[in-house]
Amino acid sequence: MSKVIISVAVTGAIHTPSMSDYLPITPQEIAEQSIAAAEAGAAIIHLHARDPQDGRPTPDPKVFMQFLPVIKQSTDAVINITTGGGLGMSVDERLAAPLQAKPEMCSLNMGSMNFNISGSAARIKNFKYEWERPYLEGTTGFIFRNTFKDIEQIVERLGKGHGTRFEFECYDVGHLYNLAHMLDRKVVEPPLFTQTIFGILGGVGAETRNLMFMKETADRLFGKDYVWSVLAAGRNQMPFTTMAGILGGNVRVGLEDSLWLGKGVQAKSNAEQVAKIRRILEELSLEIATPAEARQILALKGGDQVGF
Repeated sequence: MSKVIISVAVTGAIHTPSMSDYLPITPQEIAEQSIAAAEAGAAIIHLHARDPQDGRPTPDPKVFMQFLPVIKQSTDAVINITTGGGLGMSVDERLAAPLQAKPEMCSLNMGSMNFNISGSAARIKNFKYEWERPYLEGTTGFIFRNTFKDIEQIVERLGKGHGTRFEFECYDVGHLYNLAHMLDRKVVEPPLFTQTIFGILGGVGAETRNLMFMKETADRLFGKDYVWSVLAAGRNQMPFTTMAGILGGNVRVGLEDSLWLGKGVQAKSNAEQVAKIRRILEELSLEIATPAEARQILALKGGDQVGF
């Protein structure tokens, strides 16, 4: 059985500052939590940026460049930059930082979808910033756009242009078929790092049968041409990543995906979540991949070829 690659998604664009005091907002906080998560065992660090003044998601390359070099100088973990960005960002905005940074890896969402996180607003009594409530409540009318044209443009400009490979994010079964279509047309090349995502309203639900069906479908579509990973939102994070490890897959944790460490206990850092899933996997007699091993498994270009 291959070693398990642990990815950590450090801040994301879903959770807002009022949801957790531990969510990293400033470049310094993002860098510190990223480095600590790598030291805890994460081989891949998935990154978004936030406005350091109020925590709202930002595509500004200048903000990314305040933490990317710091992380690179402090750890050999693979740096994976979002191309999903934040709610309402254009494709050009979403690509601004990756095109400048030329990272080893970027996320790439494999289909347009409803993306409803409005329920989070009702659970917050006092918002720290005025932007948070409308940002969350507005998702009842939000479509996360990732057309076939968008996907091909991102692969062409970033993948073929700069040698960046992708974490293909699949929120539903149809997204796997979209990826298979791209593979058949040779738009993308194996090995495909396929992140199957559970528990986002608008995507496939966090049920065990869905986990198995997504894996069976990916096995059938991609055979040996893919590397399977799992993330799940909220309280489903640890159960689903544990199941993924048992089934021979890889895992993603982090405060982008869940603010919790256990029932009723907020995670105080990304490193706490990484340490927990690492302990679980090692107790199952699974070995954890180093960054160098992750690079080999995923055929990455190496950290010495990035633009920061």
